Amino acid sequence: MKIATFNVNSMKARLPRVLEWLKEEQPDIACLQELKCVDESFPTIEIEELGYNCAVHGQKTYNGVAILSKHPIEDVVKGLDGEDFADEDLPNQARYIECFTAGLRVASIYLPNGNPRPGPKYDYKLRWMDRLTARAAELIKWEEKLVMAGDYNIIPEDIDVYDPVGWADDAAVYIDSRRRFREMMNLGFTDALRQIHPAGPQYTFWDYQRGAWQKDNGLRIDHFLLSPEAADILVDCQVDRAQRAKEKASDHTPVWIKLDHKAD
Repeated sequence: MKIATFNVNSMKARLPRVLEWLKEEQPDIACLQELKCVDESFPTIEIEELGYNCAVHGQKTYNGVAILSKHPIEDVVKGLDGEDFADEDLPNQARYIECFTAGLRVASIYLPNGNPRPGPKYDYKLRWMDRLTARAAELIKWEEKLVMAGDYNIIPEDIDVYDPVGWADDAAVYIDSRRRFREMMNLGFTDALRQIHPAGPQYTFWDYQRGAWQKDNGLRIDHFLLSPEAADILVDCQVDRAQRAKEKASDHTPVWIKLDHKAD
């Protein structure tokens, strides 16, 4: 079974690329982030025509997450327990959706950026990570095949950023962010990409500015975290760099895993 995660950076702007990608790569399940549209504006009809069911947690202009599956989608959870806003100017941030599909529990995650740091946005990032870890701790106890995928806006190690010194104070790198990421990992999760590729850069994001793509000035911020039950059946994990080179591409590129698993 092939599962992909893809921060599309606007479903409206990137729809032709996303539909093309789904047709070409045929993931059984796809986790999408940064939809930048409300549920009613999500291109459900176009995606259903490709054989997918859709679970969407959208938001106008910002954020938004979805899960697409070629199998029935059940037990949908939208949002995390606790506060769902950073302040009065940023209400109801649609950053988490979870479901059960094809015999797997799957979550699509768009973790807050947190910049500028220090400040209220960074404080919110840390609180949101605490809420995510609490949910992950609950889910991993269920001993299911669990896949928590998405744009975590976390650079786990210096090898995951092209310029560690220049990025040392960024919210994606700063010690408190990395500490919380490790706390979640220590619940028993496996970083799928590093399980397959333990060494060397494996970037998933290149900024639109300063020729980042052409210079390969990238970051690894899109991750698959797998429960022990899912990690035991991990076959492969790769970054699909080809999508980033296309016209009108997202600044992220898809990452995918293959599991030795058939839908229940």
